[in-house]
Amino acid sequence: MGTAATKDHTSVTHSGAGATPEPAQASLPLVEETHRVTPQDARRLSKLFFERLTVLDEGTPEYQYARNTLIEMNLSLVRYVARRFRSRGQEMEDILQVGTIGLIKAIDRFDLSLENEFTTFAIPYITGEIKRFFRDTTWSVHVPRRLQELRVDLARAREELEERGIPEPSVADYAAHLELGEDEVVEGLVACNGYDAGSLDRPIEAGGGKQQTGLVADLIGSEDPALALAEDLQALKPHLAQLDDRERTLLELRFGAEMTQSEIGKELGLSQMHVSRLLSGAFATLREALLAET
Repeated sequence: MGTAATKDHTSVTHSGAGATPEPAQASLPLVEETHRVTPQDARRLSKLFFERLTVLDEGTPEYQYARNTLIEMNLSLVRYVARRFRSRGQEMEDILQVGTIGLIKAIDRFDLSLENEFTTFAIPYITGEIKRFFRDTTWSVHVPRRLQELRVDLARAREELEERGIPEPSVADYAAHLELGEDEVVEGLVACNGYDAGSLDRPIEAGGGKQQTGLVADLIGSEDPALALAEDLQALKPHLAQLDDRERTLLELRFGAEMTQSEIGKELGLSQMHVSRLLSGAFATLREALLAET
């Protein structure tokens, strides 16, 4: 490869003088600095590593080397997806860790024989894992960590007070038990309301509860898919300048005028296959530019 990130498969590890080639790298290139592998090279090398995984026995040193290197080379995909969730109020490090779990699942489930791009296959796995993280482990309303920890203390205090015969502890009971001020206890109890959300299927009642006027879900707006599209378009804008005039024209006809490849070919005097190759090249250029930003 044309970078300093990999060496020929005859390279040795740096475990000391006189080191000999490790069996794990006997038939695969040694990727020493995975963070320096470009997205284009990562795609090419990933295919090679996936081909080896199909014939290797799980648990062998070479299998572990191939799998671990695939993970490290494709972490840029995790960073790319994680950027979309950076405004959700969670530590980026936590999001990256969860996204990496999605990447590992994608690697373990990827079937090279289906001739799919690994990038296309992995991104939904990474996105899904991060979305599950927000759904299952975060508060309905984001509160300071101090109050999150206080909720745990209050829950534990309630159990202990109930064992002492106080089924409904008061603010004063909590304050005395935890040696806290009553104002702080009140703040913690209010923050607890942000941990569990009410059911969206709960009826909306009116007239003293005698009449149902709909469900809570009816009041909730849905996510506009155009927002994600607008974000993607803004990210693409500066990279469109890397394309030549013909490539930009092809993209305009394909997605602006919504013409088929055959119609574009007739318009420009090209074969449908040639149009397909040119579009694929343009897509690859834009994809590499976006992944390089991570």
